[in-house]
Amino acid sequence: MGIYIFHIDANSAFLSWSAAYRVSVLGEKTDLRMIPSIVGGDQEKRHGIVLAKSVPTKKYDIKTGEAIVTARQKCPGLVVIPPDYGLYVSASRAFMEKLRQYTDQVIQYSIDEAWAVFDGYEKLYGQGQMVSFAHALKDEIKEELGFTVNIGVSTNFLLSKMAGDFSKPDKVHTLFPEEIKKKMWTLPVSELFFVGKATTAKLHKLGIYTIGELAQADEDMIRAHLKTPGKIIQSYARGEDLQPYMFTHEANKGYGNSLTAPVDVVTEEYAKHLMLSLCETVGMRLRSDNVKISVVSVHITTFEFQYTHKQMRLLTPTDVTEEIYTAACQIFKKIWDGRTPLRQIGVHTSKVESDAGRQYNLFDLQKYDRLETLNRTVDKIRKRYGEDSVFRAGFLKSNVSHMSGGLHKERRSGVTLGINVDGENVRDL
Repeated sequence: MGIYIFHIDANSAFLSWSAAYRVSVLGEKTDLRMIPSIVGGDQEKRHGIVLAKSVPTKKYDIKTGEAIVTARQKCPGLVVIPPDYGLYVSASRAFMEKLRQYTDQVIQYSIDEAWAVFDGYEKLYGQGQMVSFAHALKDEIKEELGFTVNIGVSTNFLLSKMAGDFSKPDKVHTLFPEEIKKKMWTLPVSELFFVGKATTAKLHKLGIYTIGELAQADEDMIRAHLKTPGKIIQSYARGEDLQPYMFTHEANKGYGNSLTAPVDVVTEEYAKHLMLSLCETVGMRLRSDNVKISVVSVHITTFEFQYTHKQMRLLTPTDVTEEIYTAACQIFKKIWDGRTPLRQIGVHTSKVESDAGRQYNLFDLQKYDRLETLNRTVDKIRKRYGEDSVFRAGFLKSNVSHMSGGLHKERRSGVTLGINVDGENVRDL
């Protein structure tokens, strides 16, 4: 085999990173990983949930995503610590840098997991020695970075991901094509990548309970009940690679951007920040190319990898960031239930027109002209002094980058002064 793919996933990342920091840097004697403990959201807000948990919480049946109040009822002595996103970003960066010491083909999938592609490395490590190398890498991460990982080893992305999710923590597992029937087909169908609770329920109604049963089920039946997602998950059940679905995209006759959030999105406020950062980039690209769009679409992917999207046609073409953002927010409210944690958000536009006229009404003429002029002025300032020279006041104390979304970028200019654009509050746009 010429290509080996590792899926490397930090075990209970947020809690592990916090625990490692408290022990190695702060000198605390109690390791949170050794006692019932969780990283929890703000209980004062409506989303006070378990974000990460230690292994000892397993006997109390504490689950990620459940309310902290419920978790405390299950385990009265539970230790709860707040999240430290700055620390997690730093730990994630060190994690990825470690992987890049061995291969330049590192595909980061989230803040705490990535794929590493090793092409031709058996010549370096010897045929059949890549599994031993995976064990060595796992131990090296533990020794140097202070936290444990699971590594799944295979020849494609899907199988390595599935292998990495086998028993945890601090394990290396293989799932090569010849091992699929023995290691994967016997698992409950709910453990298949991309299969969430809703899909599991639909499959159970069809009499399908294991991954093997899904793999061998009638294709027409699966597609009739589950449409395109059914085709995808059945291919996954057969061990076919997820790369065609996850890493390639059909050419888009429009402008768009998406991001995988550094932490699960559980509040509308955070989602709006991310969407605004995406809309900033999209709007700037539209204006740079002197085009306008009349269709805005939003897609979301949940933490269980359920994908949903919806689009809206605008009354008249636009290149104004604020109008794109307003439409995106309206769409988002229609496709998100307000509870399910989100992993990815995307904003895309289509129906591109050059030199598109605008059909004004009595009420938006002045507002549109003002916003268009303001947007283009800001574009010019960013082009001259760097994109971080001007940003909205709503991002001043945010851990969200004001453009493109995700984590703070390295400053590309010496100008870091934030300007309150037109005095507008982001949440009121």
